[in-house]
Amino acid sequence: AILLYQPHHQGNMAFTGKYEFESDENYDDFVKKIGLPADKIEMGRNCKIVTEVVQNGNDFTWTQHFPGGRTTTNSFTIDKEADMETMGGRKFKATVKMEGGKIVADFPNYHHTAEISGGKLVEVSSQVS
Repeated sequence: AILLYQPHHQGNMAFTGKYEFESDENYDDFVKKIGLPADKIEMGRNCKIVTEVVQNGNDFTWTQHFPGGRTTTNSFTIDKEADMETMGGRKFKATVKMEGGKIVADFPNYHHTAEISGGKLVEVSSQVS
């Protein structure tokens, strides 16, 4: 699945900014493969998520604001294990890496990358087999 966010505001560090959801590709197929319940699939479809990223060197705070006021925040440092939470509320531990300008993390059931491309935040999730 690919999620594309247009910049609402962008700061000095590469990822720092506020990004509004713009489009997705292969959403339904992906979330079914990773076992997301039907109610969560419907709730997430075309959900106007605002992602806010604060980067200070290798330290990140990554917040997703959902319609209705719910938020999910993950704080992490590149190459250090951190307590994380999926959009569905599942807690897990992950070591986030930086590879070629992309943030890379293994979530339960899927591999996730994020990068800034053309001034937009592009997130790509792929099922881990």
